[in-house]
Amino acid sequence: MMPKTARALLQLPPATAGAIEKLGADLAVARLRRKESLRSWAQRLGVTVPTLQRLEAGDPSVGIGIVATALWLIQRDGELRNLAAPEHDRGAIELDVREAVELGRSRAQSSAEARLRAARPTHKTKG
Repeated sequence: MMPKTARALLQLPPATAGAIEKLGADLAVARLRRKESLRSWAQRLGVTVPTLQRLEAGDPSVGIGIVATALWLIQRDGELRNLAAPEHDRGAIELDVREAVELGRSRAQSSAEARLRAARPTHKTKG
């Protein structure tokens, strides 16, 4: 049986895998522009050279903490706090809007039905 993590990595959408590879390559460029060796950069990250090489190759199994530390080293970790912020979650916002529209329609229909009932003449029977 395959571990859950391996299964999840095999199911990565192609665009996501591509974005992770680009991130790794960009981190490698950032390291090289700073004239840092693999060994010194790995030491600063607190990882082994092979782990750093996996990160720079875009290996999706590299832990998010390592990625976050690499972003911190190049002063880009501030972006992390906004990646999944609710105010930027378009899918959830669209659902909220759809639910609000449905609620508005439902209330408008109930209100219209109540007005129709109120406008109908009532037939009282003598008794």
